Amino acid sequence: MLEISLLQLLLANLAILAGSCLQGVAGYGIGTLSAPLLFLISPTLLPAPLVLNATLLTILMLLRNRGALQIQQVRFAIGGGVVGMILAGVTLALISPKGFELTFGILILAGVGLSVAGIKPGLNNTSSTIAGAASTYMGTITAVGGPPIALIYQNEKGPLVRANMSAFFLVGSFFSLIALVFSGYLGSPELILAAATFPGVLAGFWLSGHLVHRIPFGHLRPVILGIAAVAGAAALIRGLMTL
Repeated sequence: MLEISLLQLLLANLAILAGSCLQGVAGYGIGTLSAPLLFLISPTLLPAPLVLNATLLTILMLLRNRGALQIQQVRFAIGGGVVGMILAGVTLALISPKGFELTFGILILAGVGLSVAGIKPGLNNTSSTIAGAASTYMGTITAVGGPPIALIYQNEKGPLVRANMSAFFLVGSFFSLIALVFSGYLGSPELILAAATFPGVLAGFWLSGHLVHRIPFGHLRPVILGIAAVAGAAALIRGLMTL
């Protein structure tokens, strides 16, 4: 039922460990770092298994950073997330498995482009709504929803970023799971894969607690974006070759 070897499962846990640790330190990153690596390991690991694990990670992070949460700033992003969920569900229902690789590649490269473009929108109701929609749309299809919402929080302080982004990602992940269920991308195999890779989430979250005040995210950013760009390009090429 699961076309994945023990070696692939081990590598998947390591990839999720790294992404979970990064998200625990920076407020986002499990999708940006782990999703491209998981795609290279086995496309069956995306998107639902990673979205499930990302949901559990955001619960852990929200509990740890709840003191800095400002829910009023998050509600407009959540409203935009409803639109993103609907659009993502329609997209997944219409595209074929071959089309998924092409769509994955395009959206990953778009996320990388947003991250390196130097765009610095202010944190307001309009930008939160747009970022929420884009983040949920991308997160549902690729499990990489961080770049759009991270753009509007890039000038905020660490505790607020980790708390508010965790609150948004938690609701956004539930939106994504709903879309994945109704589009047929979430079933028993995906639940099993999520459970088999959840140890990576726990290990990464635990490690991030020891590194959160020691590692500057700026030093890791070029490496993360480089990995994402390579995997996005690979998916795009594979998708084009199968057309």
